[in-house]
Amino acid sequence: MPRPTDIGVIDLMMGIPKGPGDDSWRRFLGTQLRDQESRETYRFPAEYMFKGLPDQRFSADGARAVLLEMDRWGVERGMITVSFDDELAVAALKAHPDRFLGAFPVDPNAGMEGVRALRRAVEELGVVAASAMPSGLNPPVPINDKRFYPLYAACIDLDIPIFVCAGVPGPRIPFAAQEVALIDEVCWFFPELRFVTRHGCEPWVDLAVKLLLKWPNLYYSTSAFAPRYYPKQILDFANTRGADKVLYAGYFPMGLSLERIFTELDDLPLHEHVWEKFLRTNALRVLGRGAA
Repeated sequence: MPRPTDIGVIDLMMGIPKGPGDDSWRRFLGTQLRDQESRETYRFPAEYMFKGLPDQRFSADGARAVLLEMDRWGVERGMITVSFDDELAVAALKAHPDRFLGAFPVDPNAGMEGVRALRRAVEELGVVAASAMPSGLNPPVPINDKRFYPLYAACIDLDIPIFVCAGVPGPRIPFAAQEVALIDEVCWFFPELRFVTRHGCEPWVDLAVKLLLKWPNLYYSTSAFAPRYYPKQILDFANTRGADKVLYAGYFPMGLSLERIFTELDDLPLHEHVWEKFLRTNALRVLGRGAA
């Protein structure tokens, strides 16, 4: 079934560029980066995988550049990372609340300060989700580590989902904290938590499908993958028992252009009844926004 073009797409992973020369990702990953390319020459943490970075990534007016592409490709709203020290993202969220949704990056190493920061972000910034990259934290924190538990509980109390990178990370850092098997314990212990995976779950996609089928509160988003590389197991799952569990997320302008994403989406073999769920309604439901 061809992709419908009259759906207001909800993109669950976008970003607001900080302009030419931005290396905030390198500061975030910090001492975990050991190889020379990552530490000195890369413009992007996984540049060996993403060769043609979008021009908008280096725009001096990031919010405008992103909005123009959203309008061009029918993206109604995009979820961006918003933290208190990211003035550009905060400004974009405040200026365009009808176009951007905020996700707050949590740090389980911060203990209760991190929990309070998440609560403040919901109250003061209006974010609608938490996010985490377990392998990228300093030090890394496994998905099922007790340091994450207060944040998972806070997400339940705040009625927001958490988006967590799972599988081997793109940056050249260890993957152990993001093993997909660790999700099983979290979904068991927190059945009320809406847990959404990011970045593919490779090479444990078969296990991810098993867990998606097992746990009602677990979801999969397609972030950081060009559609031609979506795992076949995920497409098969979306077309069968997983139509309500797979959510569209891009990677613009971090590593993929919307032009490439939507051009390749046109060739995706999704069934007719799956498209709107994948591109819109699953996201709204997981974010607690019904089907508006």
